[in-house]
Order: sequence, then C-alpha cells, then structure tokens
Amino acid sequence: MSHLDPERLALVALGEELTDAEHEHLETCDVCAIELAELERTVAVGRSTVSLGELETPPERVWNGILDEVGLQHPPAADLPAGDSQPASTPAAPHPTPAPITPPQPPSAHGPKRHPTRGRRILFALVASIAAILAVVGVWNLVRPPQSAQIASATLDAFPDHPDAAGAAQVIERPDGERTLTVSLDDVGANDGFREVWLITADASAMVSLGELDGQKGTFVVPADVDLRDYVLVDVSQEPLDGNPAHSGDSIVRGQLEFS
Repeated sequence: MSHLDPERLALVALGEELTDAEHEHLETCDVCAIELAELERTVAVGRSTVSLGELETPPERVWNGILDEVGLQHPPAADLPAGDSQPASTPAAPHPTPAPITPPQPPSAHGPKRHPTRGRRILFALVASIAAILAVVGVWNLVRPPQSAQIASATLDAFPDHPDAAGAAQVIERPDGERTLTVSLDDVGANDGFREVWLITADASAMVSLGELDGQKGTFVVPADVDLRDYVLVDVSQEPLDGNPAHSGDSIVRGQLEFS
C-alpha cells in the first residue's frame, strides 16, 4: 500500500482540507492516520506558545539537537543565539568509526517504509515561520500608535426653503474617546445672521447646539453625555442675530447618522 506524502500531511496538519481520496486513505491506513495525528499535536503545541510572552533562550545543546535533527551543520559560536556560551577551547572529537554497511532489506509486505521525520522537519519549519509572523503582528499591534476612527456619517439633505443646499457630516472617535462632528455645507444662498449646527433626537423632542458654522466646513466636539444613538439627526439652521439661543425653525439641511 502506498502512503500519503509527508509534505502533504504537514500541510493538512496546518489546516488544509483533505481531498476525498485522502479521507478514504486515512480511514484504511493506520500509519498515515497516526502520523497525521502526531503532526496535528505538534501544530497545536506550536500555536499555543504564541501567547506565552517572552521565552527563555534555550541552551546550546537544544539548538545543536535541532540542527542534528534537520541535518544542518552547527554554526560558529558567533552565530549562536544570545545567551549561549561556547567554551574557549573544545577538545577535538575522535574520528568516528565507519558504521558497517547494511545490505538493503526487502520491502515489507505492507508497502514501503515510512519516514515520519521528514514530515516533522517540514512541519517544524512551517510552524516556526507561522510563529514568527504572528509574533511580528503582535508586536506591531502593541507598539503602533492608537488610531482615530470614523464611527458614523450622514448625508445632509436640503429643506424646501434652501433647494440649492447640500451637506455631509462625519463623526470621528479619537484614541482618548473624544468624539468630533465635522460638518460641510454647500449653500449658495446669501442670508443675514449665522448658521448653527445641532444634534436632534429622532422624534425631535430634544436637541443640542454644537456651535456656529463659520464658512462651509467646521469641526465640533460632541459632549461626552450625548448619546449619538439617540441624537441621530444632524441639522444646520439659519439663525437671526436676535440673541435667542433656541432653534429658529429655519433648517437649511438635515440628515440621519448611519453608524459604521
């Protein structure tokens, strides 16, 4: 019986989907099923170490064991990971006695002999790469500065008395939690007085003035005690210079906030 390729088993252990033929093979081949289970356990252990924080530097013998396992040469002392120490002088190792040559064995009745270490070597490299990528992403998320984010926006439509007007509004939340409302207004009409920006509840039972709009665009701080889920309407009104702080009733544009 032929077996699944070790490289393919390593990829499956990392999350790739099995084909129907591979499913059928694993149901009848204990060798491949056991090897896949061992590789999946290796992946689980490798992923679980990502959240462990700073890890201790392993001693030199651990690195040497890994290099021996994957068949690589040992690096010079200068290339060893920080924390390892290399003796000032190491006695020369005796020349190994050549091993006797063993004649090749006939193939087993159950098919060619498996070499599970090949799949584990491949998996070791893949898991190490994934862990390194996750570590870099985690560090970047920790050190990058907090970002402001748009949490709501509105298109401001004209009222009948101001047919040529149009506007837009965006709510930005800053890293410190402060919210700002930026309003832009395109109104070609010339009127006496000034324009004022308001937040109004959906049923128009309550409203909050944010201030005077000087020009075609302005940014206003939203009071911390104002819930934008209630005060969902953005309104720009035309106000006379009469000293009355109430809404004049002459709205130029108005629109409802849509949340991101």
